[in-house]
Order: sequence, then C-alpha cells, then structure tokens
Amino acid sequence: MKKHMKLTAAALAAAMAFSMTACSGGTDTASGSQASGTGETGGASQEEYTEEVTLKVANYAILESGYTEFWEGVKAGFEEKYPNVTIEWVTAPYGEITNQVINMAGGGDMVDVIFSELIWIPTFVEAGLAAPAEEMLDADFLADFYPNVLEAHQVDGQTYGVPLYASSCVLYYNKDIFEAAGLDPNTPPTTYDEMLQMAEKIDGMTTADGNKIYAFGVPTASVAVVGSFLNSVVYNYGGTVLTEDGSLAIDDGFKQAFDMIKLLDDKGYNPQNCKPKDLRNLFALGQLAMYYDQSWGFNGVSSINPDAANFTASAMPLKGGDGDGAGTLQSHCFVMVNNGGARAWAAKEFVQYVITPEVLNDYMNNITPAYPVKNDMADCMPELLAPSADATTQAKPVPLVAALNDFNLELCTLAQAVTVSDKDVDTAIADFETSANAILAG
Repeated sequence: MKKHMKLTAAALAAAMAFSMTACSGGTDTASGSQASGTGETGGASQEEYTEEVTLKVANYAILESGYTEFWEGVKAGFEEKYPNVTIEWVTAPYGEITNQVINMAGGGDMVDVIFSELIWIPTFVEAGLAAPAEEMLDADFLADFYPNVLEAHQVDGQTYGVPLYASSCVLYYNKDIFEAAGLDPNTPPTTYDEMLQMAEKIDGMTTADGNKIYAFGVPTASVAVVGSFLNSVVYNYGGTVLTEDGSLAIDDGFKQAFDMIKLLDDKGYNPQNCKPKDLRNLFALGQLAMYYDQSWGFNGVSSINPDAANFTASAMPLKGGDGDGAGTLQSHCFVMVNNGGARAWAAKEFVQYVITPEVLNDYMNNITPAYPVKNDMADCMPELLAPSADATTQAKPVPLVAALNDFNLELCTLAQAVTVSDKDVDTAIADFETSANAILAG
C-alpha cells in the first residue's frame, strides 16, 4: 500500500542537506573503510565497528516513571554487549520530543534513533530525518515482521518506522463495576448497541466515596493522538476518513461515529474533553466502567492503582452500523536517522537488540501490555490482551500523510464541536470538511 507524502520546499532542502552530510562519510578509524551512509553500515554490511561510539537515542519515555527502569536496563544491557558504544538519551516530554529532535537537527546535532509514535512518522520524513529501514537493518530481521504491521509504517513503499509492538483501540472494562451493576463480568459488549444497554444500568452509580461512575470513555480532547482514537471509532462503523492518497473521505460510517460520540456526551456517559491519561486516571480510581485506550495505556492505570489488574479485562473494539469493529493500528516504533559509519552500525545493532523476545517479553507482559509484531515474538502476547488478540489483525493503518498531526487535531475540533459546543453533527461535519480539506491541500 502506498501512502503519498507531500514535502515542503524547506523539508526537501533539509533532506538534501542531511543526505549530503550523511553520504560524505569519512574514514572509519577501526577499519580504514569509507562509510557511505547509504546502507553499507545497515542491512547490506555485517561489518562490526570497534571505535568508541556515542549513540544518541531520543526517548520521551525515559522521563515517565513507569518506563524509566526498563529503558535504563536496556541501556545497561546494550552497553554491556557493545562496550565501545555509549547510549546518550535525548529527552523531552511526550508533547515536545518531535520539536526537540527537529530543532537539534536544524543546528547540526543529529540523533541516531527516535522512540516514536506511529503517527509521528510523517513529521520525521518531512523533516528529512527518517531513513528507510530497508537501508539500515538486516533483511532477515525485517522479514520476520508481520507484513500488515510493517506496511502500516511505510510511506511510498519504504518503511520509516520499525515497530516494537502494536495496538488497536482496546476496550478495557472494570469487572467489579459490571458485577455491581448486575452485568456478567465475563461478557463484555461486542456492539455499540450492547454497550448502550449496559451503560443504562451503570448510569447513576457512584463510588464508595460518592464520585460519579461514567459508563463509557472515548478521548475527545485536542491532542493529536486523540485523532487516532476518533479515527478508530469511524473504522468501527465501517467508515472512512482518508483515502490511500490522502484525500478526505466522509461517508455514512463517519457520520454514525460522530452521532455516537455526541450521544455518549448527551447522556453523560462519556467524561467530557478528556485526554487518554484522564480516562486512565478515572478508570484506575473506579470511576469509569468501560473505555477505549491503546493497549499500553494500562501502564498508566496500574501506576495510579496497582490493584487495577484485579478488576481490569480487555475486549475487542465495538462493532457499529455495518462495520466489523476494525480499529486503527497504532504502535511505538523506532525511527532511524542515517548518520553513516559507526553511528549507523550502532543504531542498527540497538534497534535489533531491543526488538527481541529477550528484551521485550517481560516489558509487554508486566509493564506495557501490547501485541507482538514479529513471528519470533508470537509467544509474548500478554494474558490481559488474550481476549482481544485479534484487535491488531483486523485493524487498519491510517494513511501517513504529511499533515497527519494537524489533521488529527481537526478531528478533535470536530469532536469538541459536537460535545463541548453542542453543535448538531451535520453542521459540525460540514465545518470540519472545510478546515480538513484546507489542511490536506496545504
């Protein structure tokens, strides 16, 4: 599947400048060979460098308490295996890491690897930073990935993100609240209609200390990643948002999805204007019965309430209208920057070291539940996600258009219009079409 990228003149200039810098290479002190930076040190070469290398890895997660220990363990393990390589973390908060990396590159300070969200890939490609994984990694390593997952990380047929694991929109639900409402804790809803019937029984319930229990949560706040959740609801209904070439595609399923988002708000089932982390907080505190999240969002829940594992279960995304419940494919992935020579070699070794069962199995099962993306990691499926094991296989990739972040924010504006501003859905969609088409054309 091809996903077309429109590059600005500035981005093209940056890409050309970066390519010239990377490809100018230099003499490697260990081998005396010329480092071309065009694949020689990636999948096409088995050469090992022995010179001292500082590998710059941009990683916002190192700042988040639930993940720090894991990533420091990765650093220690990798540096023990490769004593000549020192990992230097480049950090910034989640919402600032992309600008941090791009601003550093503008000053001539390139990172080597970026721990990224799938939806950030177009930003790094447009900035001229992302190198095709086919030029950087060993062919047999890439060949072990599930094709549909790897395809979701491609722009114009080249892979610009290497997933560690994947997720769709998982339905998490509180078994204790189900029991208290007279519902079967082992029978979650499979459709939006079933969910609404269950929500009626949950509506009006409160926690022991008198706080409202919300029935169903979908994030609607103005954050780019929320656009992926909203897109997923559209896919649940069999709708479309963007065509493969990046054009706007509004259909009945799209309208039905936002009709549902408005209905959930009108009934008071969905807490208004929430980010994913807000829903995690409510769920952890027993104030939310069901909600959509990325699978790894459970890390945030358990960080707030370690006992959450006792009442949390997962289920497949809901089916709506004529849809089959398909969601959007999401991932945490590595985006690689080709700095040539020993740095490109070290980047390859780092990525291929991390994305293994030995490094990720405990992480995926006990820290951040997620679905495997490679054949050799098939046994890493967390028990929590077993009931929703097919969520990623039926998920659809979002076309990686250059303006994806801005487009996702426009989807959030639409959700805000039908909830916070209480606009009727048809008017809000008409406004959205005007703004979205301008963004996509820009």
